[in-house]
Amino acid sequence: MHQIITKQTDSSRRWWVLAIVVAAQFMFGVDAFVVNVAIPTIAVDLKASPAQIEAIIAIYLIAYATLVVTGGRLGDIHGTKGVFLAGLLGFTLTSLWCGLSQSGAELIVARLAQGATAALMVPQVLATLHLLFTDGQRNRAFAIYGIVLGLAGAAGFLLGGLLVTIDLAGTGWRSVFFVNVPFGVVIAAAAWRIMPSSSRRAGTRLDIKGSVVLFAGLLCLIGPLLFGHDVGWAPWLWAVMAAGGMILAAFLKLEQVVARAGGMPLIDLTLLADAAFLRGLGAAFFFFVANLSFYLVMTLFMQRGLKFPPLAAGMSFIPLALAFVVASRHSGVRARHRGTRVLLEGCALQIVGLVALALVVSCIDAPSPLLLALTTIVFGYGQGLVMAPLSGAVLSTVKPVAAGSASGIYGTTAQVGNAAGVAAIGAVFFAVEALQSARAGFLASLVLFVTLIMICAAFLAWMRRASARC
Repeated sequence: MHQIITKQTDSSRRWWVLAIVVAAQFMFGVDAFVVNVAIPTIAVDLKASPAQIEAIIAIYLIAYATLVVTGGRLGDIHGTKGVFLAGLLGFTLTSLWCGLSQSGAELIVARLAQGATAALMVPQVLATLHLLFTDGQRNRAFAIYGIVLGLAGAAGFLLGGLLVTIDLAGTGWRSVFFVNVPFGVVIAAAAWRIMPSSSRRAGTRLDIKGSVVLFAGLLCLIGPLLFGHDVGWAPWLWAVMAAGGMILAAFLKLEQVVARAGGMPLIDLTLLADAAFLRGLGAAFFFFVANLSFYLVMTLFMQRGLKFPPLAAGMSFIPLALAFVVASRHSGVRARHRGTRVLLEGCALQIVGLVALALVVSCIDAPSPLLLALTTIVFGYGQGLVMAPLSGAVLSTVKPVAAGSASGIYGTTAQVGNAAGVAAIGAVFFAVEALQSARAGFLASLVLFVTLIMICAAFLAWMRRASARC
């Protein structure tokens, strides 16, 4: 596939292809952040319980995480263009369904479908970057990807607050989903015309059994975290989670059986022998556990604890997101010269920013939106230094033939981390809030974030020491 794409895509056209796929990534990123800002309003309108609040965000991530490896593998088998278009159009339609939902339960199901379609679309973004940019422009392409992630965050925060506040055509929070529809149609039309086609890999087919087992394992492992608070962390929840771990172990055995039989496993098993890849996945997991959950609990703290209106809460994130964008621009060049050291520097800055935020929240009874916004700048810059080059660092040792599978595994790891963080740290926030206050819940969450970033830094240091010995 790599040779076909390279031959069909000249150096100028590939930048147009990059623009198309990162536009889809931008829409996906906006959707993740815009819902965070709108979730308190959604909860009031649909009378959602704390478990439903978490589920509206986390079920999307769980669906994405459990199916993204399948999406990546489908790209390897059928070519990135067709799978990308199918996912993009599905994402557009399910966004419309989310906006039309009439209850918390219906919105959860719609978000499940939305996450599933995103799992087809997003792996093709990283796979396309990995396949098209194999020369000196690779770091520049991944830096653009990182900048888009930051801009998606800024746009999501701003749009979430703005759309809920202006109540466009009386749609209220529903417009945060409707906005995906026209953009999805435009991106799909451009992709149809410009993206290069790649031929199907002869004699290959999807590992359906592996897909089902992986879906069941991850769902059992993460799903109970969403409802633990509502059922008092009943013993059966832990049994379900343990079963999830056993199913995932069985999944690896099943993949080995498929490979020995001459089939095409869902994941490329040679990736499991790549120590650098596995260490990178460890760093990515802990980084993402502390990623989306941070924005959730801070949004809840501002709107429930400090009584900020949605627009003020959304705009409080803008300086953080802009700092992320600036860091993403810097990280490409710095990573090229300093390697994983820049990632460690980003972790250190995140910790400094979180400690500063904890001091402000502890010492000032009613911090203003501006003060909170300025305090989070250091955290945002550190996050940008890590996120932008992290995917490139994790995929750097992967062979082109396994690009889709590796991108899918990376995406699964990232979104399992995001979903686990939203479920687990969200549960901590709600539990401490119920016992004490939203401020206490937020401070407890900040302690967890610092711990997680320190573990991420430990994995990155392990990667750096290993690469220095090679």
